[in-house]
Amino acid sequence: MKARASLYVTALVLMAVLGLGVACTKAPNDAQISSDIQNRMNQDSGLQGKPLNVQFADGTVTLSGTVDNENQRAAAARYASAEPGVKQIINNLQVGPAAAPADTAQMQPAEEMKPSSATPPPAPKRHRSPVRTRTVPSSYDESGPGPSASPAPTTATNIAPVTPAIPAAPPAPQKVTIPSGTTLAVRLVDTIDSETAQPGQSFKATLDSPLAFEGDVVVPAGYDVEGHVVDVKSAGKFAGQSLLALQLDRISVGGKYYNIQTDQYRRQGASRTKNTAEKVGAGAAIGAIIGGIAGGGKGAGIGAAAGGGLGGGVQAATHGQQIKLASESVLNFTLQGPVTVVPTTRGPNEGRQKLDANNQ
Repeated sequence: MKARASLYVTALVLMAVLGLGVACTKAPNDAQISSDIQNRMNQDSGLQGKPLNVQFADGTVTLSGTVDNENQRAAAARYASAEPGVKQIINNLQVGPAAAPADTAQMQPAEEMKPSSATPPPAPKRHRSPVRTRTVPSSYDESGPGPSASPAPTTATNIAPVTPAIPAAPPAPQKVTIPSGTTLAVRLVDTIDSETAQPGQSFKATLDSPLAFEGDVVVPAGYDVEGHVVDVKSAGKFAGQSLLALQLDRISVGGKYYNIQTDQYRRQGASRTKNTAEKVGAGAAIGAIIGGIAGGGKGAGIGAAAGGGLGGGVQAATHGQQIKLASESVLNFTLQGPVTVVPTTRGPNEGRQKLDANNQ
């Protein structure tokens, strides 16, 4: 009996230890998942700096806080659902800023003016009569019983100044998040040549087609775009392939720059090594035939040398398989991450004064 009781006590102790171990390891896992979801949302430019709270327990994520629009609310839910171990999402995020304190302050006097049923209304205040100024006419006789002129006019003073009304503050502009995978078509302003370009060199372009989200135009065409040369290789004199890789960095909308992440536009020139050698041999053979017709064996030797020189000239002339992207060339890029901007319907040239040809 004692042995059986000892085994029973030992089993209870082991179960308690295992239970404590599971309880201790569960809390850090929940906290780690909450931290991972929070870090995902902080990497989104539209959710950075927002008062967001993430709680995870038993496979359920609870999101709370305030966002600017429904797109940001849906983006936060997507980040939470992508975390392993999440089974359910409770999205308590509120859209739009909280009521401004100024609104409450403006409503407070109106509420105070309402009379209470428990207290009687205050007695009306007595107003002083305006100060009257008497004007003495020139025909007034001090020795006589009184003036013979009409009564003196009265002038009202103590007039309260009128306080101008304070205009209400304009509402904060709404932001729109353009999702990853959106295509950007740009038109080059600068010419880019693989023979003269250098890695890290910047270039300018303009947005060739408008950026839209859910059918609405967010950024019209024509706004400035900047990028840089990621990699460049110039073709060799007699061999080698040229290479040109470009990437976009930022876009200017409404006088404000927004950083963007895009894929690379890559273009590679064709190699001319084998084709050049064939042209050299063909030139020598044609030269030998022409020389033989003209003067026999000696003429054939001279013709072969001339033909070989002709082939070498072709080789030197065709070595430049460079990549040249002229100005006005249209290139396509793809966003690799979302970008949050303030939308506008005005083009970059609207509002600028046009130059009249007659005034030049």
